[in-house]
Amino acid sequence: MTDDQKSTAKPYIYDLDLHELTALLKSWGEPSFRARQIWQGLYQHWWRQPEDFTTLSKTLRQRLVDKVEFSHLRPITELKSSDEETLKTLFFLPDEQPIETVRMRYNKRRTLCISTQAGCAMGCTFCATGQMGFLRHLSSGEIVEQVIYFSRRLAVQKERVTNIVVMGMGEPLHNYQPTLDAIRRLNHPEGLNLGARRFTISTVGLVPQIRQLITEDVQINLAISLHAADDELRATMLPVNRRYPIADLMDAVREYSRTTRRRVTFEWALIQQINDTPEQAQKLAAILKGMLAHVNLIPLNPTLGFKGEASSQGRARQFQQILENEGIACTIRLRRGIDIQAGCGQLASR
Repeated sequence: MTDDQKSTAKPYIYDLDLHELTALLKSWGEPSFRARQIWQGLYQHWWRQPEDFTTLSKTLRQRLVDKVEFSHLRPITELKSSDEETLKTLFFLPDEQPIETVRMRYNKRRTLCISTQAGCAMGCTFCATGQMGFLRHLSSGEIVEQVIYFSRRLAVQKERVTNIVVMGMGEPLHNYQPTLDAIRRLNHPEGLNLGARRFTISTVGLVPQIRQLITEDVQINLAISLHAADDELRATMLPVNRRYPIADLMDAVREYSRTTRRRVTFEWALIQQINDTPEQAQKLAAILKGMLAHVNLIPLNPTLGFKGEASSQGRARQFQQILENEGIACTIRLRRGIDIQAGCGQLASR
């Protein structure tokens, strides 16, 4: 899109916070309460188009049609896992870039795994999104609309989104401000009103952004994609480690945990005979000793661009036992949606 096209483009409704929406309505000569009516329609009733806003005058509804974009997401393909507990949707954005979003159903939770970028610049070797390369950042509204789309669908079943993991396509802290803006909008008490502690951001370890996150007034959960306990091995899997080695990363994470008093989750994709050795488990235990931390062990999910295999059940349990013997809380995570390529590290444009 050229600069001239951007200057003439309609504003996208989900890119606007309540203050910005109020300012837009004011510029049209409308009172501020109209903005709140629209905001509530978007985030509490999940109305999808101006015609749905029957509390507004016909003139104002037509102006919204003429002046504002109400959707950037075009659903293309939907896949449901064989156990019907996981649903993955491929969307195209207005510029035809692809993103995927996953809805996971647990006993009482309805969790969304949302994307913050089309593709990813981090290049993690075992991740399908990283194998795609970076296409573009999502706007805050494009992040928000993924949640609205599934909120609308769940409402038909008298259900609602309970948790959001920002672990889909992209590195959330690489697209820092739009990601935080989206979370604040979804957390807004007059909007979706989803508690901040129901959000988890996953990062490969962008140290400056982790330190910036410490200063934010939002009590979200932090997850670190670690996957190796020494720099030599981690750098072969996660290129970002060459810029931010483990010692620097852990200094930032410890500061985050001390300041926020929040437990940090460490994600570890278990790869047979690569990072599932007793030596790696012992090194990881030493790194995490004394921290308020939890380790999620995730047997590797297959991708076309990586030849490694998931650890056997026996090796996974041995790794877990070593950590637990050292007092490190640890869970072998249930793999979900593998048959539809909806598991961790599997999201791509296929």
